[in-house]
Amino acid sequence: MKTCEKIVHASLELFNTKGERRITTNHIAAHLGISPGNLYYHFKNKEDIIRSIFSLYETHLHAGFQPYENKTVDVELLVGYFDTMFDILWRFRFMYTNLTYILSSDEALLQRYLQVQQLALDRSSNILGQLKRDGLLHIDDDKVMPLADTMRMVACFWIGYKQTHSSSIAITKTCLYEGLLRVIMIFKAHATPTSIATFNRLEEHYQTLAQPQSCQASELSVQL
Repeated sequence: MKTCEKIVHASLELFNTKGERRITTNHIAAHLGISPGNLYYHFKNKEDIIRSIFSLYETHLHAGFQPYENKTVDVELLVGYFDTMFDILWRFRFMYTNLTYILSSDEALLQRYLQVQQLALDRSSNILGQLKRDGLLHIDDDKVMPLADTMRMVACFWIGYKQTHSSSIAITKTCLYEGLLRVIMIFKAHATPTSIATFNRLEEHYQTLAQPQSCQASELSVQL
């Protein structure tokens, strides 16, 4: 792995485990055992590192939410989408923890984020449209995009909701699985009679994963 890639991945790890606002470029350099000058050779500041992390985020989002083609619509297919959602939330949880602050501090990043999220909304709407055509969802055509947007809203701001409505601000895998279950609840409200069993199995799958003993004890304590 090249030095610049090591810096990006080490920064992501530190931001996730200790909180982005607590970590400086000096912390990152010390964690890697390199000089600050070596770090600045590759990145001019912490914001520059965050932009590179965001490029990773874009790649994962792009790869994970592709419309399905010539596939059987079953629990396994739906799990693939929800696992992608979970993986992105967990892998880049520092972003979702301080999303408003990070975006308000970098206008260029804000514009990139808005473009990426619009593309993600379009793709998720297309997926929901496919599920409607395949008989899994009962919903009017003009409600498909609002439904996709509502699901995105719950996913993107679930961490902030938990931090402001709980005595603990630790972000765990269990916490994120609970958020996925809320999204599935929205799905089930639009399930057709023939698909409700599929959504029930999907819900049971993530209820099992949401149990604390099913998740590793990795946590993030953040500074609000």
